[in-house]
Amino acid sequence: MKRLTLLSLLLAGVLSTASAAEHAKSAAKGDPAKGQAIGSTMCAACHAPDGNSIGAPNPKLAGQHAEYLFKQMKNFKAADGNPPERNNPIMNGMIAAFDEAQMRDLAAYFAAQKQIGDQAKNRDTLEAGQKIFRAGNAAKGLPACAGCHGPTGMGIPAQFPRIGGQFADYIEAQLKGFRDGTRANDPNGMMRTIALKMTDAEIKAVADYTAGLR
Repeated sequence: MKRLTLLSLLLAGVLSTASAAEHAKSAAKGDPAKGQAIGSTMCAACHAPDGNSIGAPNPKLAGQHAEYLFKQMKNFKAADGNPPERNNPIMNGMIAAFDEAQMRDLAAYFAAQKQIGDQAKNRDTLEAGQKIFRAGNAAKGLPACAGCHGPTGMGIPAQFPRIGGQFADYIEAQLKGFRDGTRANDPNGMMRTIALKMTDAEIKAVADYTAGLR
């Protein structure tokens, strides 16, 4: 009887530990249902209820990797007396009210939505944009965008964001922000180093090409 009791206690302990681990894993991923309650209301004015923004100043969030969305929200939020890593007056104010659990829920919700992609609009620069995206420019030490973001711009979760289908004007603005240092939350300065090697014309061409990727 004592052996059975001890075995039961051990089994209960194992199950409890497994349950706690699963709960922690679930919490780290976020709850899309909880995220919808926030995203489809508080975020809808700029990003639309499902994350498919209709205006280029506000990026499409639908289908973006949850890990990337969570990182950006954390970067918009001041912490421990330090200013936000990513400066945007609107987003800095919006995200201030959310805790980490809510940010993870929002990230999970928008990541689960289907993106309605943008379109490439300038045929004259399509070839140049495609060349930079796929092969870069070895003479300038400019790497191919596809090397990190994939051949269709889908990116790699937790490392590189999805950029395929994003607004061309938004991509252009971010690349210029990395180039002039007004955006500096890229790990190890990777995007700043790349953008410094790009001319305005190259940025515009690759941004337009990327917008049409699926």
